[in-house]
Amino acid sequence: MSKGLRLTEQWMTRALWLVAFVFAGFLVGLGGKIVDNLWHVEAPLTVEQFMDQERAAEVRGQRDAARDKLDAARTALEQAEQKHAVARSNTGSARASFDNWLATRRVTARPDQDRELIARTEALDVLASEERRALAAVQAQEQAMLDASQQAQQARSRWEALERPAVQAHAQALRAKELRVFLYRLALTLPLLAVAGWLFAHKRKSSWWPFAWGFIFFALFAFFFELVPYLPSYGGYVRYVVGIAVTVVAGRYAILSLQRYLARQKESEALPDAERRQTMRYDLALARLGKSVCPGCERAVDLKDTAIDYCPHCGIGLFDRCGCCSTRKNAFARFCFSCGTAANTTLAD
Repeated sequence: MSKGLRLTEQWMTRALWLVAFVFAGFLVGLGGKIVDNLWHVEAPLTVEQFMDQERAAEVRGQRDAARDKLDAARTALEQAEQKHAVARSNTGSARASFDNWLATRRVTARPDQDRELIARTEALDVLASEERRALAAVQAQEQAMLDASQQAQQARSRWEALERPAVQAHAQALRAKELRVFLYRLALTLPLLAVAGWLFAHKRKSSWWPFAWGFIFFALFAFFFELVPYLPSYGGYVRYVVGIAVTVVAGRYAILSLQRYLARQKESEALPDAERRQTMRYDLALARLGKSVCPGCERAVDLKDTAIDYCPHCGIGLFDRCGCCSTRKNAFARFCFSCGTAANTTLAD
């Protein structure tokens, strides 16, 4: 912030810079939404779009049917295993009870218990038969499970064989879409950069400079942070080429600006002292003097040395004498600090 500015002007300038950044922030938010949504301009791509639809429908039906059959076989096997476990438990309990009773029968050797022995043996045979049937059901469901699993694997293999070329075609189409969307984003961003360049060249010092600088910040952010990350790679060549191009453009502008500046300074330094002062702004001159820099050639000058009244580099007057009180004063000041007499200055506001 220039030390020559009025206090209110300093705060107003800070407020206007705040307006510029806030304006740029809202533009960046809006631009980010637009850039992100450009991906949805085209219809989404899926792998199945690149498959033979009739064949895909057929294989999908086979796959789904095999999956359903496998799920049903798995459920049936779980039920059969549970029934077999119950039957085996019942047989085991009955056999243990029969063995205990048979041991007692041998000890007592009572003939009246022969009928009960036959009945218990027959009941045990029935439970063993039920256990065998439950085991046979388990084995049958295991076979059904194996068949369903093999059918499901075959269906998956057919689907993968059908899907494999479609995946490659989908990847190629996705890369093509990414390139098209990048071109959409580029078509949106380049005009913003062009407008920002025009604003920088013609409007950055106008009365509406906060909005000009806000748009410039927005355009730069849109290019470097919203467009550059979407640059296609191609092994990194595109990024390096774009980086080189941007560097060349920026470097060329800087070189030309420096050459124009040096030419203006050379022309200015060749002018008489009075004419040179007419091209200087009052606030800028005071700011440069406050930094011990010559307002004319911008080279360092030891202003603490009271013997120096003229710049030793370009010859412009830095200090003179008040016409009323003869006090040594700043040659760019509009009034004498000692007596308040108006100085005959021609600096612009």
